[in-house]
Amino acid sequence: MTQPEFPIKVVVAKIGLDGHDRGIKIIARSLRDEGMEVVYLGMRLTAEQIAAAAVEEDADVVGISLLSGAHLRLVPKLIDALKSQGLDGQVLLVVGGTIPDQDVEPLKQMGVHGVFTVGTPMASIVSFIKERAVPPR
Repeated sequence: MTQPEFPIKVVVAKIGLDGHDRGIKIIARSLRDEGMEVVYLGMRLTAEQIAAAAVEEDADVVGISLLSGAHLRLVPKLIDALKSQGLDGQVLLVVGGTIPDQDVEPLKQMGVHGVFTVGTPMASIVSFIKERAVPPR
């Protein structure tokens, strides 16, 4: 695999009312350590705010973290918001957090490219993104 000419740009955020952000901050730092450009948007964001930021930041990847159990309700809203911003198929969408095994396949069928549950090794997340998110610049 050849490395992209430009760093992969990743926008990460906490969607919904989840108030715990330690894990996503660790992910963001690890992705930066791997040479990616990472923008952490913060907590309690709406799908529309995340999609607008993805456009503004020219993101290659959008990553969200959910610990609240609302992933089957919030992820479709994010997918719709990304589509409304013209990003359908233009960004790699990854979701992580407390996600039961039985919800992984439904999330993928909705359009999520990668689902990472609690305890996924960081190396797996990094390699997934590097293999699939080559910036089209």
